[in-house]
Amino acid sequence: MTDITDSDAPATMLAAQLSESGSIGNLRIVELPMPVPPDGWVRLKVMAFGLNRSEYHSVHGLAEGMTFPRILGIEASGVIDLDPEGILEPGTQAVTMMGGMGRLFDGGYAQYVVVPRTQIITFHSSLPWEVIGSVPETLQTAYGTLTTGLDLQPGQSLLVRGGTSALGLATAALAADMGCRVYATSRREAGLELLRSRGATPLLDDGKVAPRLREAEPSGVHTVLELVGVPTLRDSLAATAVHGTVCFSGMLSDSWTIPNFYPMDWIPNGVRLTTYSGQAQDLPAEVLQRTLDRIESGNLDLLPIHSYPLADIAQAHEDMASGRHMGKLVGLP
Repeated sequence: MTDITDSDAPATMLAAQLSESGSIGNLRIVELPMPVPPDGWVRLKVMAFGLNRSEYHSVHGLAEGMTFPRILGIEASGVIDLDPEGILEPGTQAVTMMGGMGRLFDGGYAQYVVVPRTQIITFHSSLPWEVIGSVPETLQTAYGTLTTGLDLQPGQSLLVRGGTSALGLATAALAADMGCRVYATSRREAGLELLRSRGATPLLDDGKVAPRLREAEPSGVHTVLELVGVPTLRDSLAATAVHGTVCFSGMLSDSWTIPNFYPMDWIPNGVRLTTYSGQAQDLPAEVLQRTLDRIESGNLDLLPIHSYPLADIAQAHEDMASGRHMGKLVGLP
């Protein structure tokens, strides 16, 4: 068993801590005591962490179950620093995500994070940490949406609504890699070429995509990944074939509910509406490893990456809120 006093570890660490919700000004870099993992938990030295819309919701008071002060971050990538039970060796490369990170307990916007061992996924890769840090939660949601949410099969068609988001780009790339016909939307002309580079046929999104999509797919597409949310959901349903599926996996618009929802008016005959929101346990280790290997070999390009030092976390959040960058924002402690 490892000595949990760990005399070689620093006594303190830096982290981005949210004192209360309501403003990005409440997210500050602070020095905190080094966290010690209880039995069943491990400490990860964070080498990179992805930024997610979830944390934007937390900052602005849209997340349920938050207690304060709280270190944000629903995912982190790094190396095992301490396992009190000696099950995971120090230095083992690992990622972690979800499970209450950044909301119920302190998350990945830090130099170290303590998480349950059950939400650790190990891997081996020589990719730069900013690349590795862009993958875990985005891949988990993209893979889970394509398999559990949509049951997409090779050769079928997919529409990604909100295609230039990190999740949209990753899902489009994975679907194209499966041999599917992929269509993806962007509200900006600048995003169309990026979508094309991920193997998708780009569509400028003016809120009325279904009529144009059916020019290419007269019967409608087999599957739709809805990432924008309520404002485009009805049009996404209208673009879907009979016995096709729309999976609601994101809310980039921050519109979460449908007032006076009348299903028989909204949902076309025979079209299925599902959702997907997964956990670390929903991403098989072999899928993570295979994806990292394909990125490293140059056979798969998931995301443009924009990295920020921990000290610039407030600027990163402002850029995420404004949509300044297309792709994945990654923090480097």
